[in-house]
Amino acid sequence: MENLISLVNKIQRACTALGDHGEASALPTLWDSLPAIAVVGGQSSGKSSVLESIVGKDFLPRGSGIVTRRPLVLQLHKLEEGSREYAEFLHIPRKRFTDFAAVRKEIQDETDRETGRTKQISSVPIHLSIYSPNVVNLTLIDLPGLTKVAVEGQPDSIVQDIENMVRSYIEKPNCIILAISPANQDLATSDAIKISREVDPTGERTFGVLTKIDLMDKGTDAADILEGKSYRLKFPWIGVVNRSQADINKNVDMIAARRREREYFSTTPEYKHLAQRMGSEHLAKMLSKHLETVIKSRIPGIQSLISKTVLELENELSRLGKPIAADAGGKLYTIMEICRLFDQIYKEHLDGVRPGGDKIYYVFDNQLPAALKRLQFDKQLSMENIRKLITEADGYQPHLIAPEQGYRRLIESSVVTIRGPAEAAVDAVHALLKELVHKAISETPELKQYPALRAEVGNAAIESLERMRDTSKKATLQLVDMECSYLTVDFFRKLPQDVDKGGNPTHSIFDRYNDSYLRRIGTTVLSYVNMVCASLRNSIPKSIVYCQVREAKRSLLDHFFTEMGKLEVGTVTYYVCLVCSW
Repeated sequence: MENLISLVNKIQRACTALGDHGEASALPTLWDSLPAIAVVGGQSSGKSSVLESIVGKDFLPRGSGIVTRRPLVLQLHKLEEGSREYAEFLHIPRKRFTDFAAVRKEIQDETDRETGRTKQISSVPIHLSIYSPNVVNLTLIDLPGLTKVAVEGQPDSIVQDIENMVRSYIEKPNCIILAISPANQDLATSDAIKISREVDPTGERTFGVLTKIDLMDKGTDAADILEGKSYRLKFPWIGVVNRSQADINKNVDMIAARRREREYFSTTPEYKHLAQRMGSEHLAKMLSKHLETVIKSRIPGIQSLISKTVLELENELSRLGKPIAADAGGKLYTIMEICRLFDQIYKEHLDGVRPGGDKIYYVFDNQLPAALKRLQFDKQLSMENIRKLITEADGYQPHLIAPEQGYRRLIESSVVTIRGPAEAAVDAVHALLKELVHKAISETPELKQYPALRAEVGNAAIESLERMRDTSKKATLQLVDMECSYLTVDFFRKLPQDVDKGGNPTHSIFDRYNDSYLRRIGTTVLSYVNMVCASLRNSIPKSIVYCQVREAKRSLLDHFFTEMGKLEVGTVTYYVCLVCSW
C-alpha cells in the first residue's frame, strides 16, 4: 500500500512541478485524474484541527474568520521508525523544514505573496510534503472553509468564489470527499454535507467526519449520527475530538491529545460501543486504506492516461528538437550555432526574404515626409516674429544691406524644429527593428527548446538595438544641427541683388522694416528652409540606415559574443546552463 500511494504522490508532484513551468499541457490533466482526498467544511468547523490530528503536528495557520485562503495540497510520506520528521514545500525546492512553526509561517507568507495581506482568496494551491514515522501515506487537499456572508475586506462575491473553488475539486470523479461537520450544530445546516450531496448524491465518494463531539450540550449526543441513523452514508461516520483552544494555547503535545481522544471515546457511555472506529488515528488509517483501494481500482485507467501523457510528451520533445551535447564545449557550440541561425533569420527579415523589413521604408517614404509637412513654419515666419527677430538681431546698429543676423536667427529657429521628426524617425525604425527581433526569435525553432537562452538572446539583441538607436539619434540630430550652424553661401550672395531689385533707393534704411520688406524676408527664409527640408528628407534615412539597419545586420549579437568571450571559464558555465534550464 505504502509504495502504491507514494508512487501516486510522486507522479502528482512531478505533474505539478513541470506544469508550473508550462512544460506540457497534458500534465495537469494527468494530475486531475489521480485520486486525492479533498477536505471540505464550513469556516470554524474544525478542518484544520482534523488535519493536524492526522499529521500529529501543529503546522496550519490559525485565527478567526477565513484562515485557509488557498488550497493546500498536503502529501504525507511514512518514514521508518526513528527517522527525523521534516517538511518540504514545492515552491522552495531542496529546503527542509524541521521546525513546524516555520512551516506554519511559510504557509501564511506564501498565501500573502499570492493574495496580499488581505482576506482575499486564490485558487493557486500550495504544495506541502510532510515526512514522518507517525503518519500514513496519504494525499489531502485542504480547501478554504465555506461561508455564508462576506466580512469586511472581502468582495461580495467571495461566498460564491469559495463554493466554486471547492466544487472544482470535489466534482472530479476520482476525488474522495472528507466532509467535516461540527456535532454541536444541526447536521441539516452543514455546509459540507450540503455541497457533498450535490456533487455525490449517492455518497459513493463521501466520508463524514463529526468534530466537536465533546462540546455538545449536556443531555445530547451524536450517537445517532455516528451510527448512521440520522444521516446515512455509504461509509461509516467517524467522530473526532480535537484539542481545545486552551490545549492549543498550552502547546499540548499531539501524542497526548490522541491519547485523550481515545480515552474519551472508550470511557463515554454513549460512544463506548463505537470506540474502535472513532478518533483521528482511525480516520487516517481508514482514509489511507480507502485511497489504496481507489488507486488499485483505477490502475488500468491511470496506466492508460500515463501512457498517453508520455506519448504526448515525447511528441512535444520531438518538436522541440534534437538532444544537446553532454560536454560543456558541445553545449557552448550549440549556443553559438543557435545564435547564428537566429541572426540569419533576422537578416532575412531586413533583406526582404521574410516580411517586415518593408515597414522601415514606409517610415522614410511616408512618416518622415508627413511629419516634415506638419511643421508649422508659418508660425516661425509670422510678421510679428520676423519683425521681432530682425530688430533684435540689429541691436543698436540697423543693418545696412541685408539683415544677416536676423536671417540666421529666423532660419535657425525654423530648422531646429526638424529635430522632432528626425528623432521620431529614429525611434520608429528602432521599434520596427525590435519587432523583427521578436519575430526572428519566434521563427527560430531551436530557441523554443531553451526558454532561458531565448530570453538571453532576446535581451542581448534589444540592448544592441538600443545602443544603435542612441548612436543613430546623435548622428541624425547632428545633421539638423549642421544645417543650423552653417548656411549656404550662395544664399547670402544673392540677397543684396534680390533686395535691390525689390527695394526703393529713395527710402531710408528704417523704411525697410515695413510689411512688404519683412514679407519678402519671410518668403526668402521659407524658401531656404524648404530647401533644407528636402535635403534632410534624403540624408536622415541615410543616417538611420547606416547607424541602425546596417549595424543590426552586421553586428546584432557581437556584443553578446564579446562579453561571453571575456568571461572566465567558470562563469561561461552560466551560458552553458542556458541550454539545460528548460
